[in-house]
Amino acid sequence: MTTAILLLAFVTLERLAELVLARRNTRALLAQGAVEHAPGHYPLIVVMHALWLAGLWVFGASQPVSVFWFGVFVLLQAARIWVLMTLGPRWTTRIIVLPGAPLVAKGPYRFVSHPNYLVVIGEIAVLPLCFGLWWFAVIFSIANAVILSIRIRAEATALAGAPP
Repeated sequence: MTTAILLLAFVTLERLAELVLARRNTRALLAQGAVEHAPGHYPLIVVMHALWLAGLWVFGASQPVSVFWFGVFVLLQAARIWVLMTLGPRWTTRIIVLPGAPLVAKGPYRFVSHPNYLVVIGEIAVLPLCFGLWWFAVIFSIANAVILSIRIRAEATALAGAPP
C-alpha cells in the first residue's frame, strides 16, 4: 500500500467517524431542546466534501506525498482534535444551538470565532497539495469559500442571541 493510499484511507475513516460523532451529538442536543438553524445549505457542504474526497482518491492515490505538506496536514489534524475536544458534545456538522447555553470561549475559541472553519479551509487546500494537486486545491478552496460564506453568516445569525 502506498503512502498516498494510507493517507487517503486515514482521512476517509476520520471523516466517517466524525459523521457518526456529529450525528450522535446532534441527536443528544436536539433531545435537550436544541434547534437546528439554516439546514438548507447543509447538502451543499456534504456534496462538496464528498466530491473533494472522491476526487482526491481519483487524482491523488497514485501520487507521491510531499513531506512538507504532510507535516502541515498533521498540524491541522492537531488543531482539529483541539476543536473537537473543546466543543465536546456540542460539536456537530450542522448549526445546532442549545437555547440558553453560553458560547464556547475556551480552547481555540479564545483566539478566533470559527477555528473549525479555519481547520477545514486548511485541509481543503493542504491535502491536495500533499499530492501535488495545486489546481485541485484551488478549485475546492473556491467552492469551500463560497459555501463557508453562507455557513458562517447563518451560524452568526443563529448564535447572535446566545449568552457570552
